[in-house]
Amino acid sequence: MHAAPAGWLAVILYGKSTAVVVWLIAIVLIENRWASAIVPLRIAGYGGAWFARWGRNLGLCALNAGLAPLVALPVTFYAAAHPWWMRPAFLAFPYGLPIDLLVLDFWIYWWHRANHEWPLLWRFHEVHHRDRHLDATSALRFHFGEVMISACVRALVIVTLAIPLGSVVVFETLVLAAAIFHHSNWRLPERVERPLSRCIITPSLHWVHHHRAQSDTDSIYGTILSIWDRWFDSGPHINRRRAMPIGVEGEEELSLLRLIALPFYRG
Repeated sequence: MHAAPAGWLAVILYGKSTAVVVWLIAIVLIENRWASAIVPLRIAGYGGAWFARWGRNLGLCALNAGLAPLVALPVTFYAAAHPWWMRPAFLAFPYGLPIDLLVLDFWIYWWHRANHEWPLLWRFHEVHHRDRHLDATSALRFHFGEVMISACVRALVIVTLAIPLGSVVVFETLVLAAAIFHHSNWRLPERVERPLSRCIITPSLHWVHHHRAQSDTDSIYGTILSIWDRWFDSGPHINRRRAMPIGVEGEEELSLLRLIALPFYRG
């Protein structure tokens, strides 16, 4: 199987990036402009400290965007172009897309769980959880080490199951859109939140995952679908509260440079 032409890959990446940026801007605007529509949980005042927080989150995002072409993207493209077996026509993209999305979401549930349960992986994932508040930019706050390791592990899934590149790109786009949504500073009406949370991860569910109590941080590992947490008994132990403290129990926020160095100097 030949790798996709460079022009086709450029179209894929441009489309994905454009969709994610538009979605991010829309969520941020709703968080900050149309509060009456969704009654978000807001931190009073958007002063220098808040914008410094955005700088840390977007700084980590920019670093990942710059490093992705060196490792994450080549590994993903290579894996999709060199599957260990050839799929039958009826499972080719886009016909097999629903199955691929389900399988990849199942994989990312267990990968997210491993990032909490394996100390070496937690060293990198902790950078994401050090954020003391949540909004849409929190979805972009990941250490480049975690992103690179995740891409390599996912490549094994791709080659083993012969997942097409198109399915991977659609899944990545949905993951980013879902993460921006469930990290958002929103409180959905109960009549919307309750049925929606039975299907997908919502802001209220994911806020519990970012609770500053370790027992709650180590729960709710789903990214798109919420069924995995119910099936594998990792659901929430408490409900979201307005004054729920966010972050890592016993730890504080760090500067951007110290966040980048955190996985390498922790004892």
